[in-house]
Amino acid sequence: MSSKFESDRGLNWRMFITGFALVLLYGIIVTALLRLGVSTLLVVVIALGALVSQYYFSDKIAMFSMHAREVTPAQEPHLHEIVDRLCLLANMPKPRVGVAEMDMPNAFATGRNPKHAVICATRGLMGRLSDEELEAVLAHELSHVAHRDVAVMTIASGVGMLAGLISRIAMWGAMFSGGGRSRDGENLVLLEMITWLVSLLVYVIAYLLTMALSRYRELAADRSGAILIGKPSVLASALVHITGDIGRIPRTDLRQAEGMNAFFFAPALASGTAASLFSTHPSLEVRLDQLNKLERQMNG
Repeated sequence: MSSKFESDRGLNWRMFITGFALVLLYGIIVTALLRLGVSTLLVVVIALGALVSQYYFSDKIAMFSMHAREVTPAQEPHLHEIVDRLCLLANMPKPRVGVAEMDMPNAFATGRNPKHAVICATRGLMGRLSDEELEAVLAHELSHVAHRDVAVMTIASGVGMLAGLISRIAMWGAMFSGGGRSRDGENLVLLEMITWLVSLLVYVIAYLLTMALSRYRELAADRSGAILIGKPSVLASALVHITGDIGRIPRTDLRQAEGMNAFFFAPALASGTAASLFSTHPSLEVRLDQLNKLERQMNG
């Protein structure tokens, strides 16, 4: 089934580069661990296990972290009606629909492909937006599913954590087995330092890859979602509304959800000037400027 969401060459090119870089990154990790004397079988089992679990269970991990649940048409008929209408308009398979019982107005999409995806809205989003604005936000999230950038983002955002875990497990395995090296304290300290450096390097590179892809994919989803519904101004209105309401949510609640920022429609915490350099989203001004230009183009 061919989706009617417009393809974005810039996004496709960035996803290819990010995916290629992730393959190289995993290759570096595996090579480093093998040179540290870790069992080849152990490295292969852990690396493959991490990739497979991250790829196939990304939707369940995201839903669990957000305390969200899948809902049926009987439980949330209005939400399903909007998703049904958008999927019919976009000519794409309907993803599963979820609701997160939290006051922060936001939404996210996750899953390895359009046939195994879930689109989730928070209770705060559903209670604050008009039907048109809610439809615009869900169109944005469906665009992520259609563009297949969710799977790349999931792996990119999790590779640092997984690589760090692999490094720690490998370090303790090497320590208890001797790793084929001397067991004196000097070598153990050196082994631990190298392992921590590898973990830190992997985390930094994965984080930079995530940011580079995340900012562009948000602009691509804004554009595609707005074109699908034919109302860029409505998506702009929803964006302003959500950003303003997020600023009224207690910061303790926002910090609990901050780990999902790369997947949210709008970041949980607004960034300052310095922090914006490391933001997963473009600034509000940049997103609104693109939508305003698109509105003018569509209106001739």
